[in-house]
Amino acid sequence: MSEQYAVVVTSINHPTRAVKEIARDADRLNAQFIIVGDRKSPTDFAQAGATYLDLEAQVRTGFRYAADAPSQHYVRKNIGYLYAIGAGATVLIETDDDNIPRLDFWSPRTATVSVRVVEAPTWVNVYRYFHSGLIWPRGLPLDQINASLPDASVGTDIYCPIQQGLADENPDVDAIYRLLLPIPFSFEQAHPVILRNAWCPFNSQNTTWWADAFPLLYLPYYCSFRMTDIWRSFVAQRIAYANGWGVLFHAATVFQERNAHDLMRDFAEEVPGYLHNAAIRETLERINLTPGTAYIADGMRVCYERLVALDLVGREELPLLDAWLEDLRSCAT
Repeated sequence: MSEQYAVVVTSINHPTRAVKEIARDADRLNAQFIIVGDRKSPTDFAQAGATYLDLEAQVRTGFRYAADAPSQHYVRKNIGYLYAIGAGATVLIETDDDNIPRLDFWSPRTATVSVRVVEAPTWVNVYRYFHSGLIWPRGLPLDQINASLPDASVGTDIYCPIQQGLADENPDVDAIYRLLLPIPFSFEQAHPVILRNAWCPFNSQNTTWWADAFPLLYLPYYCSFRMTDIWRSFVAQRIAYANGWGVLFHAATVFQERNAHDLMRDFAEEVPGYLHNAAIRETLERINLTPGTAYIADGMRVCYERLVALDLVGREELPLLDAWLEDLRSCAT
């Protein structure tokens, strides 16, 4: 059976260049294109070639999460994921409205790959496999930026249902990098690398997910705004590794024309990550998880309960997570 692709973004802007180009080119993958709006989105938003979900349309989906989740937040994107899954997507590509796809963004994906693999149970600055200069991904502990890179061996037919693409020109780096080091920046066209047991944050800006990993798409609301996709990535990695999966990183297939940001506000939102990401990893590694896709929902619940116990995620997150998991089950029936 051929894959059914969907591309999901959230936006509070009039159609950007990225949105227009995705809508124009989505047919290259025969992909549905879903745009999730929010309270600040233009009331007259319209984009041919896309399904646009304003707040009212999100509630009309009937998803419990859509009714329960707060507005004015990036995690409304969760509703776009649910909509795509309910419409039959088997491969979900998430990006943002300021990431402009290159032609190879529209190449068909495969979940099982044979490329270099890093299995050392340590932090890894993956960006350094794609460039020899000083650069690191948002969410990497600061004391790991210049750590030695583990050796990568050649792996054969490794299942990677989560795949992170990089972004050129304005890559996903933290506010410290943006305040001190030069932008624009472009990566080298290096070969992909798989992490299996190694740890590196990944984002929600150019990431491909297969159906087995769909539950792990969940973005938490009750935490630092700049950590929602980063802490999601740690939960996803922990559960992926429990299942013997790899998480693949590949060269840039988009370039970013970044929306306006207050860098000092970004810095403040990233401080919880600087201070606690190592503790999150250690906490998640201590959890005994049962392998198998049937146990992913249970594993997620345990992981988020531990993040609540660390006082990094609010306890109000757990009912939202339950709503998400209930809606996913309804999509499967």
